Amino acid sequence: MVEELLHSQAGIFNFGVFFLLAVVLLLVVLGFVTYAILAERKVMGFMQLRQGPNQVGGRWGLLQTVADVLKLLVKEDTIPKLADKPLFIIAPVIGFAPAFMVMATIPFTDKLQFADLSVGLLYYIAISGLTTIGMVTGGWASNNKYALLGGMRAAAQMISYEIPLVMSVLGIILLTGSLNLNEIVAAQENVWFILLQPVAFIVFLIASVAELNRIPFDLPESENELVAGFTTEYSGFRWAMFMLAEYVYMFAMASLTTVLFLGGWLPLFSFLDFIPGAVWFALKFTVVIFLLIWFRSTFPRIRADQLMEFGWKVLLPVALANIFLTAIIKEVMNLF
Repeated sequence: MVEELLHSQAGIFNFGVFFLLAVVLLLVVLGFVTYAILAERKVMGFMQLRQGPNQVGGRWGLLQTVADVLKLLVKEDTIPKLADKPLFIIAPVIGFAPAFMVMATIPFTDKLQFADLSVGLLYYIAISGLTTIGMVTGGWASNNKYALLGGMRAAAQMISYEIPLVMSVLGIILLTGSLNLNEIVAAQENVWFILLQPVAFIVFLIASVAELNRIPFDLPESENELVAGFTTEYSGFRWAMFMLAEYVYMFAMASLTTVLFLGGWLPLFSFLDFIPGAVWFALKFTVVIFLLIWFRSTFPRIRADQLMEFGWKVLLPVALANIFLTAIIKEVMNLF
């Protein structure tokens, strides 16, 4: 009886610690979203010879995003009269929840990870695909032709670019023989996969930008064609949840890119291993985030037909060719 009581108390304590760490991670991600938006606006301003935010929170505008969030929280939450109300309300939740769920399997260091799954990479890909359902649901439930077109574009784009995204990482799986993200990082102790799999990295980076619905692949939200795409009828906090999901996925995708191709928390050179792994992860992660912002600042939006043709006729064949080449090279290396 005493042993059962102690066991139950230990279980409750472990659950409490896990829940607390999950809340901390959520706060860290929300902090990232807040200042990633600010950093994006400042970097885009610098690249386009503008100031960017420079009023709220000093000359750097450090509190501009906080002010924007507060504005959204107090903004009127409108629901169209002819909308499917239950689906309209639940769609932002469906869109956001998977974005946070995928964070559970990302190893930020060898000790900082919530769930060390043997199929961590598969888990990430499977869960992230659920966000598309939220986008399509929001577009359809809005009873608005622009929102519906945006939702359908999101579904077509996600399906089309998720295939080359998955294909691009199969080369890494062939080299490591594992779907475990920790083992993939450990396999890069001598050389990062960005050097062993440069073609896969390029395909993965392009496909990840499309999965994030960012320029030049922001067709589901293109304002000059669809007003605001699947978010046309949303306002206030519900609209903010869709945008939050986009930036949380930006955090998750940059983290996954760091793990798969940049060695995760491993140092650039072995003699620099005295620097904590979390610092190395943060530095590589920041470089990937800067690349995503850079793309948005420089590339024009492509047409819908160009988007689909590029995914099916260029990225997919290149990703397949990379798999065959990787398999041949590995087989030859095994012979010797």
